[in-house]
Parts: sequence; structure tokens; C-alpha cells
Amino acid sequence: MTASTKRCTTAKARIAALGAIAVAGSLLLSGCGDQTDKKTSSGPATTSDAPLADLVPQAIKDKGVIKVGSDIAYPPVEFKDKSGKVVGIDPDLGAALGKQLGVEFTFENGTFDTLITGLRSKRYDLAMSAMTDTKDRQEGIDSETKKKVGEGVDFIDYFTAGVSIYTKKGDDKGIKTWSDLCGKKIAVQRGTVSHDLAKAESKKCGDKGKIAIEQFDNDLEAQTRLRAGGADAGSSDFPVAAYAVKTSGGGKDFQLVGEQVEAAPYGIAVAKDNTELRDAVKAALDAIIKNGEYDKIIAKWGVEAGAVTEAKINGGS
Repeated sequence: MTASTKRCTTAKARIAALGAIAVAGSLLLSGCGDQTDKKTSSGPATTSDAPLADLVPQAIKDKGVIKVGSDIAYPPVEFKDKSGKVVGIDPDLGAALGKQLGVEFTFENGTFDTLITGLRSKRYDLAMSAMTDTKDRQEGIDSETKKKVGEGVDFIDYFTAGVSIYTKKGDDKGIKTWSDLCGKKIAVQRGTVSHDLAKAESKKCGDKGKIAIEQFDNDLEAQTRLRAGGADAGSSDFPVAAYAVKTSGGGKDFQLVGEQVEAAPYGIAVAKDNTELRDAVKAALDAIIKNGEYDKIIAKWGVEAGAVTEAKINGGS
């Protein structure tokens, strides 16, 4: 999920094509993942002919598994389908990376704001969950207090996404920009850019009144709150907002308002001291970009506008 403390501006950076929204809308509406510690495999069993297997740290090679922390309730990036299988952009990319490295990417479900902590405690080898690469996260800085809270993480950047606001369909409450939220209520997922932007904007509302912010463990809970009339608007990363608009209630529940803002890279997070794994994943990502498998996965989910042409380490700002 995108996270940043930068002030948003209108019509900033990438605005995804309407065609991408339409493709995302054609996806089947799924049941959401729970917030348990269930583990879900996404990738092949260990293979002896993986081209980049020699790059994998020996401890992981011996296990044949890379443990990936992920908030599996964020369609279409990662979510559970009607059968309970974990699907989406990240699981598909994880499977492709696993083929290159000769290991299995196993996605472990957790709330978004605990994933970096899970890396620090070595519960996960990676965190892959639509997580925006920011300097604060690289340096272990709390985005609100600007205080040091950890050693930070490294990122392998693999996608680009901005943030959108959405409302109930046919009832936008006059909301077009973030400043229009003053005196209104927004439902967001805790720890995301939507949460940060709402807090930052609220401080500037003055006589218009603060923004009432309801924060939830996952984005699907925030959507449910808005759908029930408990908020005036919701906000999430553009691919997720577009998916919700096109699928929730058969496309009758929500509508996008205003422009996408704060375009920034998603990164696969890895502990600072795990440079060998970081470099192996970067090499695998470059390999699937080069062989075309990356583009096929991105096109499958209708989010071509966010594709990257090369893997980067810590490219966020």
C-alpha cells in the first residue's frame, strides 16, 4: 500500500488509462482474505534448473522457501478468490520470481502495518504487499513523528502506483480533491498514504473543520464502512480503488473522484542486512522483465500503466 508524507497535488504523474480500469473491472469479485497467519504457497517447488539459483542465500536454498509477509486483502494486488486461493499481481510475480531462483514464494498473511516489524524479527524473508518505497521506510523513520523507529529496510522496486479518492456512486458530497474532505469523514487503511494524506490535509483545514478519519486494518473493511454510509469517501492506491469501483456491487457501489496523486514505486522489502537475498530478487525481477513474463502478468491484471522497465534498489523518495 502506498505510503508517503508528501503533500498531494492534482493530476500528478501517472494517470492510468481508462482501459486499464475496464480490464481490472472484468476480474471476478472475490471474497477477502482474513487476518490470520495462514500460509499460502505461490510458486513452483524447488527446481534444479532455475537459472539464478546460485544467487540465493544458502539458508534459504536449503529450505527451498522464501517467506513473504503480505496483507492478503488488497485486490487486485493480493487477495483470496472464492475458493480461498491467494491470487493477484504480487502472488503471480512471486511465482515467476520463484522459477528464476529455484525456490517457492510462500505468502503469509498479516496486517499491513506489522510487515516491516515481521522483517526485523525474521518472521518473513521479504514483505511484498503493494508497499511503497519511501525514504522514511528505507531509513526506519516514522512518517508522522519523523523519529527513528528501526533500522529501515531495502526495496526492490517493481511497479508504480498513485492514490485515488472514491465515494458512493452518485453521491460525491462535492469531493474532488483532498482539500474538499475538510469537515467530512474518510475511511482508510491504517499506515497507508491515504491515511497520511488525510492527516496532513486535516491539519490545514482551518475553519472548514478537521477531517474525521476512520482507520481500518485492511482496505476491504474501509470499503465496507463507506458502502454502509459510515463515511463520505474512501481512498486507496489507484489499482485497488479502480478495482473496487468496477467490481463492488457489480459496479453500482462506488465512483472515482478527482485525479490520481502521489505516483510512487511499490517495492519488495528486505532487511538491510540481507543484501544477498535483495540482490538475488533484483536479478530475478530483471530476468522476468527481460523475458516478457513480467509484462504478461501485469497485462493479465489490467495495470499496464504501472509497469516498470527495470528493477531498482531504493528508488523511492
